[in-house]
Amino acid sequence: MPGIEALAERLSTYLGPEQVNLVRRAYFYAEQAHDGQRRRSGEPYVTHPLAVASILADMHMDHQSLMAAMLHDVIEDTGIAKEALSQQFGETVAELVDGVSKLTQMNFETKAEAQAENFQKMAMAMARDIRVILVKLADRLHNMRTLEVLSGEKRRRIAKETLEIYAPIANRLGMHTVRVEFEDLGFKAMHPMRSSLIHRAVKSARGNRKEIVAKIEHSLANCLAADGIEGEVSGRQKHLYGIYKKMRGKRRAFNEIMDVYAFRIVVDKVDTCYRVLGAVHNLYKPLPGRFKDYIAIPKANGYQSLHTTLFGMHGVPIEIQIRTREMEEMANNGIAAHWLYKSNDDEQPKGSHARARQWVKGILELQQRAGNSLEFIESVKIDLFPDEVYVFTPKGRIMELPKGSTAVDFAYAVHTDVGNSCIACRINRRLAPLSEPLQSGSTVEIVSAPGARPNPAWLNFVVTGKARTHIRHALKQQRRSESISLGERLLNKVLTGFDSSLESIPQEHIQAILAEYRLELIEDLLEDIGLGNRMAYVVARRLLSAEGEQLPAPEGPLAIRGTEGLVLSYAKCCTPIPGDPIVGHLSAGKGMVVHLENCRNISEIRHNPEKCVQLSWAKDITGEFNVELRVELEHQRGLIALLASSVNAADGNIEKISMDERDGRISVVQLVVSVHDRVHLARVIKKLRTLTGVVRITRMRT
Repeated sequence: MPGIEALAERLSTYLGPEQVNLVRRAYFYAEQAHDGQRRRSGEPYVTHPLAVASILADMHMDHQSLMAAMLHDVIEDTGIAKEALSQQFGETVAELVDGVSKLTQMNFETKAEAQAENFQKMAMAMARDIRVILVKLADRLHNMRTLEVLSGEKRRRIAKETLEIYAPIANRLGMHTVRVEFEDLGFKAMHPMRSSLIHRAVKSARGNRKEIVAKIEHSLANCLAADGIEGEVSGRQKHLYGIYKKMRGKRRAFNEIMDVYAFRIVVDKVDTCYRVLGAVHNLYKPLPGRFKDYIAIPKANGYQSLHTTLFGMHGVPIEIQIRTREMEEMANNGIAAHWLYKSNDDEQPKGSHARARQWVKGILELQQRAGNSLEFIESVKIDLFPDEVYVFTPKGRIMELPKGSTAVDFAYAVHTDVGNSCIACRINRRLAPLSEPLQSGSTVEIVSAPGARPNPAWLNFVVTGKARTHIRHALKQQRRSESISLGERLLNKVLTGFDSSLESIPQEHIQAILAEYRLELIEDLLEDIGLGNRMAYVVARRLLSAEGEQLPAPEGPLAIRGTEGLVLSYAKCCTPIPGDPIVGHLSAGKGMVVHLENCRNISEIRHNPEKCVQLSWAKDITGEFNVELRVELEHQRGLIALLASSVNAADGNIEKISMDERDGRISVVQLVVSVHDRVHLARVIKKLRTLTGVVRITRMRT
């Protein structure tokens, strides 16, 4: 393997002598720090940092990234502190090294949690300096190249993480070359048999295709020459993992995938790209609907190119990419190419670099909202899917979203507040369901209302990590505030029974109880009560036990207002409605479930003050409540229509209807009707009784 001097020689082609010397110094420092350490393969450990720096040198990265590459394992493996590196090589290099270093001093429950926490730490460092991820990708690439020495299980774990996180990140940053190598190495480690089979099949297929490829290449080159256009035509080769993904995802046979011939034409200027497009469309007929202009609308990772599919000789499909040399460089090295074209340090980031910054900013936002590191990494994985749809705002701004995104994803991409207050959407000026997947080229308009809240059902169809994280966060906040409010009412109700209240309890009593329950704030305790995790009666007894009284069960019901939201639900077994005698069952994690007083499901715990709370309906309660009715009536034509019009006439609404015939004459119909209260239900039943042939109407409950 080439040593430091060979690397220094390569660096001198694009870095100044002082910068090359700094990289050399970092190498010798790492060599001393890792002295005596060896890799699994038996080589001295310093060969790894040198190889990582060499990968970055291929991308023409700056000297600070190369120094960080040399030193990237020093903090983690040799016990040298970040401050020592900072004194030796400056704050920037020390920050880069620290960003890549794993959290080794902490103990984690599982491997997944450790990976997630380390990724979270790296994401924070990426926000300060994007080069952290480039050093990490180069480090991971060398590790992937030398996987053979590891055990099978470890190999598969590292390969899985690479395919799930690092290959998509390389893709997100536009680094095609690194992504392809990650995918092929990861595929080989995860599925060695499949990889070698496809490799052999590709080898033999390429041999058989040589002649056709040469013919097409020749005719394309002649076509450009005839129009006086200078450009390089080359055959493009599909990589193994790409072929495997297409075979699996699109359920295609190997031959179908290899039947497509792929070429790339590289020219000097952007306007030449469009001239080439016209020329090749004249040579072979284009396939309708297969032309994509990524020059006018670049991909989210900054990738630019014209894509077209032609119907070539003998009817074989030909895929062609047309781009400039700079686009080719950007497509292969992505954000790393930014350093290649960077003329000075003050230059504003543009193109793929600006997009990468935007992406990192988004990651940071996810990180602040996520409940824990595993939820965060799940959101990042979701956001790394490469296929995009391009939609427009009503003002004509282009938004890039992952494939399958809905109007809710779009709303959150515009702004968190727009997402949280979204109630409906218009796609291409027509009202559409919020769950409808967006198509490229659509114009999306969001209808929002102040005070609206995210709907938990959105989690079933949103695609982006940002939308998912913000919906969860908003629901948690909503649930928390509702739980605190219900918890406070429950606790005060119990305390009132003992001529006390939360305000009159001494602060030191409250603090003592919080310390005993290992909680920080009184709100945390109230939330626990509202969620049913702690019983108000038990907490009240602990709060008042300083006075040494033995407390009886408190009297007087708690009024239900119907606005308790997520922490209060109505039992499906007995479907209580306003006016019914009710009782509340405190269910851990779910809050309060309202049952009828005589419901069989709670008969055993009915009189246990720690499990059940006496409830009453507030006088001003509003809303719609479902009731199940069983109607027995003589069979007649238009039965369902008669029932529906009767319920409608009583201002009721049928939610569900099912029918089974008991014998040839009598039909039994099960109705789920939504009503306001018992008086309204009586009105509905009275109206149904007026129908001819009705034998019996029963309200169903356990």
